[in-house]
Amino acid sequence: MPTVSVGRDRLFAALGRTYTQEEFEALCFEFGIELDDVTTEKAILRKEKHLEDDGEVEGDDEVIYKIEVAANRYDLLCLEGLARALRVFTGTEASPVFRVSSIPRGSMLQMHVKPQTSQIRPHVVCAVLRGVTFDEARYNSFIDLQDKLHQNICRKRTLVAIGTHDLDTLVAPFSYEALPPHEINLVPLKQEESFRADKLMEFYKSDMKLKKFLHIIEKSPVYPVIYDSNRTVLSLPPIINGAHSAITLTTRNVFIECTATDLTKAKIVLNTTVTMFSEYCENKFEVEPVEVVHHDGSKTVYPDLSCYKMEAPLSDILGPIGISLDEKQVVCLLNKMQLQAESHSSKGEHRISVSVPPTRSDILHARDLVEDVAIAYGYNNVPKSKPKCMTIGGRQPLNRFSDKIRAEVARAGYMEVLTFILSSHEENFDMLNRTDDKSKAVIIANPRTSEFEVVRTSLMSCLLKTLKHNIDHPRPIKEIMGLWIVSSKLSELACQVWREVLCSYRCKNITYLNCFVILQSTMY
Repeated sequence: MPTVSVGRDRLFAALGRTYTQEEFEALCFEFGIELDDVTTEKAILRKEKHLEDDGEVEGDDEVIYKIEVAANRYDLLCLEGLARALRVFTGTEASPVFRVSSIPRGSMLQMHVKPQTSQIRPHVVCAVLRGVTFDEARYNSFIDLQDKLHQNICRKRTLVAIGTHDLDTLVAPFSYEALPPHEINLVPLKQEESFRADKLMEFYKSDMKLKKFLHIIEKSPVYPVIYDSNRTVLSLPPIINGAHSAITLTTRNVFIECTATDLTKAKIVLNTTVTMFSEYCENKFEVEPVEVVHHDGSKTVYPDLSCYKMEAPLSDILGPIGISLDEKQVVCLLNKMQLQAESHSSKGEHRISVSVPPTRSDILHARDLVEDVAIAYGYNNVPKSKPKCMTIGGRQPLNRFSDKIRAEVARAGYMEVLTFILSSHEENFDMLNRTDDKSKAVIIANPRTSEFEVVRTSLMSCLLKTLKHNIDHPRPIKEIMGLWIVSSKLSELACQVWREVLCSYRCKNITYLNCFVILQSTMY
């Protein structure tokens, strides 16, 4: 779940009132989010630098709220969207209407896409925010939203990469191209020296932030690049923007381009960015479109800020929740969640029609309307009841067997060992004096650490590792499993049951156990 860090005082100013911490926690709960932590900028810096509580760091003592939001609510990843959603939820503001400027097609800015881009990153979408007024807090929020989108829906820039530029420093039209790296030269952001693209990749291999993205394009024969009409480089997506068009606090017109391998997600990212910060435009909530000219001659105008319609019977919305409301109440609840709803009747059935705004890309199905109605109604207000229709399930026989074994072995004084199904290659083979014949173990292609390289082929390595870390415990340590010794403390019934279970999982070489083996681990 993403966590959004916002200044408490600035958030309360945006909400139009102050709250005690308890009141704000209650508001978050009602809205379906959570106040995860309360800290300060100094405390965050101390933690990052591993300093003691009295360590001297730069920063202020402004109270920072860390708020956990749903992973699919991209509109809540910045203070602007979060405050707007809470204002609408509390009824202090109506849902905004986002507009695309009425500009003749011949007067629009254009982005020309070259055919070579299909080899690496085929899609690009663009928009312009005109007359933006930035201050330091707004600027930081604008940059932070891009970072959070990159980590979330953009999947660390592999699916979408966002570029933002000071339009007044550029000359349209723009071109999106893909060229061999030795043909691309640019001055990257926060640098003064010009780099050739392949040399730039080497330069950023020591950069803690950017080196994580180099693999996306570094082995490609062509790199994506965006130029203006003067052949000034706007960006080398998905790595870095050019220094020439860097936005600052004095920037008034922002050109936004999103290059992507997934067009649908690119549209969502563009819509999220422009809808969140169009409130700072001279014409509030208005966005200037850009025409993308594809290499086949077709043209598409972005962004598309139109609402799409969704309709569902009233009974389908209220039924899963288990509450009884009339259509006017349901419409009111949906409006609190920024969904413009209205009711009508069709063939004697009450139906709810909803206009889903561009900020709510998470609304895909009528079940999403059910969730929003439940949130707005309040989960604590939903009466407890058993569903009228439910699947009657039961425990599997294998689980019943395992519970009997658990109970008997625990009474014999043994301990349960829970271990990971992944282990290191060395622990699974070398440390057990076993040879890897490349046919038994499933190898993880890109393990996060050396501790999780293979799916274990035996319980023994994990058990011995557990023994190693508990070697100082009083003897005897009755937790080692898999030894082929008959235990006098296990009844013949338990041994027979366990023998059958092991045989069913092709563990025919094991006869008896003198300890407890967790069944779920064996199943893997």
